[in-house]
Amino acid sequence: MNTQFIQSISINWNKIEKDSYLREIESIHSLNKLEFTKPVTFFVGENGSGKSTLLEAIAISYGFNPEGGTKNYLFSTYDSHSELHEAMTVSKSYRKPNWGYFFRAESFYNVATKEEEYSDITHPSERYHQKSHGESFLALAQRQLRPNGIYLLDEPEAALSPQRQLTLLMQIYECAKHGSQFMIVTHSPILLGLPNAEIWNFDDGLLHLCEYEETDSYQITEMFINNRNLLLDRLLTKDK
Repeated sequence: MNTQFIQSISINWNKIEKDSYLREIESIHSLNKLEFTKPVTFFVGENGSGKSTLLEAIAISYGFNPEGGTKNYLFSTYDSHSELHEAMTVSKSYRKPNWGYFFRAESFYNVATKEEEYSDITHPSERYHQKSHGESFLALAQRQLRPNGIYLLDEPEAALSPQRQLTLLMQIYECAKHGSQFMIVTHSPILLGLPNAEIWNFDDGLLHLCEYEETDSYQITEMFINNRNLLLDRLLTKDK
């Protein structure tokens, strides 16, 4: 029995304009329905393959602010999201999450600023701007990720060192064990190594499931580590 908070999403393409750029994203334009059966789902693929576009639409359809934050955040610095959410239907479980958060690395500064504005005596600010980029990312994760919650994360590894990525991986794993659901866009071979996660690949023009070892993040990292000198020699001296 599927007990995930978001069990599936479906897209009615009749609600998307004929000249919309969404129809030009190969991995998305043929997508009608996508099911989520595991606590952790990863979206992987090359830049521009549609990962963040789909995650963003899911987040907005579920009720999150387009730029990120909890469901209590309501602001707009710059409207850059697509109309995909307007054509999307989210199928939800009978279960209700205790908490939720939509994290976007590219708009984290705006969310951190709003967090300070929203703070009061009862809800003091975490003062993310007073921390380094990486420290603020991790502090937010440690503050917001809880059991029995729904979390959509867009490139959470962006400012994290490999060691801090391992810390985040452990926190995701523990929360997932205790009823949370995650959808994560990532290029991190560390985060992608999380056991029993489902990985959707947006490359090759068709959204498809893949194994960890089949991702570019894993293969390129492995190739570089095992053949660093040979690879660098070919890349850096090929025109000499």
